[in-house]
Amino acid sequence: MLDAETYTPRLKVLYKDTIRGALKEEFEYKNDMMIPKLEKIVLNIGCGRAAVRDSKKAKSAQADLTAIAGQKALTTVAKNSIAGFRVREGMPMGAKATLRGDRMYEFLDRLITIAMPRIRDFRGVKPSFDGRGNFAMGLKEHIVFPEIDFDKVDEAWGMDIVITTTAKTDAEAKALLKHFNMPFTA
Repeated sequence: MLDAETYTPRLKVLYKDTIRGALKEEFEYKNDMMIPKLEKIVLNIGCGRAAVRDSKKAKSAQADLTAIAGQKALTTVAKNSIAGFRVREGMPMGAKATLRGDRMYEFLDRLITIAMPRIRDFRGVKPSFDGRGNFAMGLKEHIVFPEIDFDKVDEAWGMDIVITTTAKTDAEAKALLKHFNMPFTA
């Protein structure tokens, strides 16, 4: 059994021991505080039309995201009423979770080493950066995570994953994620 006080996530140790030094050498940073690091990972599941038909779908998505994230996910609600889509203000529409610290590193490790290889016909992720060093990607099905029992899933949800870094440029953020073995296509 792991002792929670002495356990440090594998990727956190990798970052401190090797990635920081490699990035400092690669980009010739003069100060250790300039070296980019992971800030947070935001997970989001939107239920869409399924939530409009059945309000229990948002609760199901929240339970699944809670299992994936390892912490309680928040239910997201509609901000505005849209009559054409039969959406009312305050109606539950999905779930989100923000991961920081050790949970963030654990999730990234599971995403890269376990979940991505389980995606059918997976050839890598397209580098999708926002210009400020943040990376966003989507999954078609959340069932690729080992925490989800495939037999108990009533519907497979798509999932958005946003990785926020302290990098100033996309090149720095891409180099940081490449050192974490993120499988980029090009």
